[in-house]
Amino acid sequence: MELRALKYLIAVAEHGNFTRAAEALHVSQPALSQQILQMEDRLDAVLLDRSGRTVKVTEAGQAYIAHARRALFELESGRRAIHDVGDLSRGAVRLAMTPTFTAYLIGPLVAAFRARFPAIKVNVLEMSMDTIAAAIEADEVDLGIAFELARCADIESLPLFTESLRVVVADHHPWAGRDALDVRSLAEGELALLSKNFVTRVHIDNYLQASQVAPKVAVEVNTISALVEIVRHSNLLTILPEAIAGQAPGLRNLSLASPPPPRTVMLLRRKGAYQSAATRALEDIVRREAARWML
Repeated sequence: MELRALKYLIAVAEHGNFTRAAEALHVSQPALSQQILQMEDRLDAVLLDRSGRTVKVTEAGQAYIAHARRALFELESGRRAIHDVGDLSRGAVRLAMTPTFTAYLIGPLVAAFRARFPAIKVNVLEMSMDTIAAAIEADEVDLGIAFELARCADIESLPLFTESLRVVVADHHPWAGRDALDVRSLAEGELALLSKNFVTRVHIDNYLQASQVAPKVAVEVNTISALVEIVRHSNLLTILPEAIAGQAPGLRNLSLASPPPPRTVMLLRRKGAYQSAATRALEDIVRREAARWML
């Protein structure tokens, strides 16, 4: 059975419509429909329910598509294995990480990798934790850097280093000279924080709630870079990973007497997946670079 037909079937299942699936695949709708009809005829099973306005996958179709996805995944891994070059004279690697790590880790990491393997293309993707997990499972990225996920049978998590959060202020802030803060003092100032869709913000909110502190949140932003600039040019406080203020000029880390619990940063990869020479090389650099951030 042609691989093309498997891809057509999966596309229709995802789009719920023959026309939209054909447009996404850049093929004609009649050709796509004919391929799937021929597949159903060879399998002697109805895979798609075409009776309604939206195409639905039958029970037989769901069972078959699950196997089709795995087959395509394995074949793609095989294709990459064939084209893998052990001497790293060419190749590509895909790395995903959550936004806080792009603020302080990605620069040194890519620089270290490029210094050793200049012929390898590095594709860096900034994603949420849930998106990284899905991308690894779907073989859309080779490695991920995030915090520990809820147990996932298909993903292997390897500890890299421990990340600590600190109160961050501008150098000109009245509190900049303090050695340490009591968490209750945060209620005296105004905060700028990441928006609530960030894992780091959830961690901060849980910490403040557990400490029975409810500071005024004056500004919320959805990028690390914007948050850094706002704090640098104001008297607002924020809470960020210690390494971010350590690298950003004009900012200062302040310790908390009872700080938020540290979090373990993990290297994520798909269990049993083929690892190219470029992926193995990047993993080695990630581990070496992570040693810089260990406590």
